[in-house]
Amino acid sequence: MGHGEHGGHGDLPPLTPGRALELGGDSFFLVGCLLVLALYGIGVARLRRRGDSWGAGRVVAFTLGVLSVAAVTATRLNDYGMVLFSAHMIQHMVISMVSPILLLLGAPVTLLLRALPAAGRGRRGPREWLVTLLHSHYVRAVSSPLFTIPLFIASLYALYFTPLFDFLMGSRLGHLGMMLHFLAVGLVFFWPIMGVDPGPRRAGHLMRMLELFATMPFHAFFGIALMMASEPLIDTYAEIPASLGTDALSDQSAAGGIAWAFSEIPTVIVLLALVFQWYVSEQRTSRRLDRAADRDGDAELAAYNKYLAELGSRG
Repeated sequence: MGHGEHGGHGDLPPLTPGRALELGGDSFFLVGCLLVLALYGIGVARLRRRGDSWGAGRVVAFTLGVLSVAAVTATRLNDYGMVLFSAHMIQHMVISMVSPILLLLGAPVTLLLRALPAAGRGRRGPREWLVTLLHSHYVRAVSSPLFTIPLFIASLYALYFTPLFDFLMGSRLGHLGMMLHFLAVGLVFFWPIMGVDPGPRRAGHLMRMLELFATMPFHAFFGIALMMASEPLIDTYAEIPASLGTDALSDQSAAGGIAWAFSEIPTVIVLLALVFQWYVSEQRTSRRLDRAADRDGDAELAAYNKYLAELGSRG
């Protein structure tokens, strides 16, 4: 699939940070981002009206997550992503590895569960249906690492190294579906690892770290494969307008470098979040044990000392 099939992008000026943020791209994502932000704000407002608190950090994280989606889909960067592999790779990496992390740190599912009213005894409303869905066999299956890790890897290799990518890039609907797929894959992959929102499974912190590291070699190899290729691998980006000041092979190498770098940065962010959660969990457990000891007069320690004394007397 050559460049000419996209039409309308051949006269794009050189990509600069200033022009990349001009309004452009896909209005569908812009409207969707505004709607999601509005719904999140309504949920926070409902909690605060009834006197419940909701952390400002969560609001900031979720807002940044939505803005990151808009930045790569509803600006001129989206147009450049149709003719530059490197611009497209920025879109892919941000919307699949940065945006999901920020959105999940905003705990949207927890907010929804707290904001929705209970239906009452013997009745089922939206909140009850959501709880049922979260604990369903379907959600348990799609949140399993046996599903999320292969899906995350396949989103790289099965998409870019097959004709599927050129087919999707041939239409606005296909490109839109691809962006939605990247976002959905990122959310599904990072949701059980982040452990901020409730779900059907909550693995230990060590296991979640292993899930996180499991994809890193595949992600790094994908980036290296693009950087080391001696010819363009994607037909869509085989012909680049001369006005953009680069050639297909250099642009592909830059795309590989972007993919490689993004396999490290979000991983470090998530790892720091997991370590912090682990520390908070250990502190919470320690305080709970201290309170229990205060209530029973440290009966557990006294029983253990008695046991040691009995062993000594037998000796």
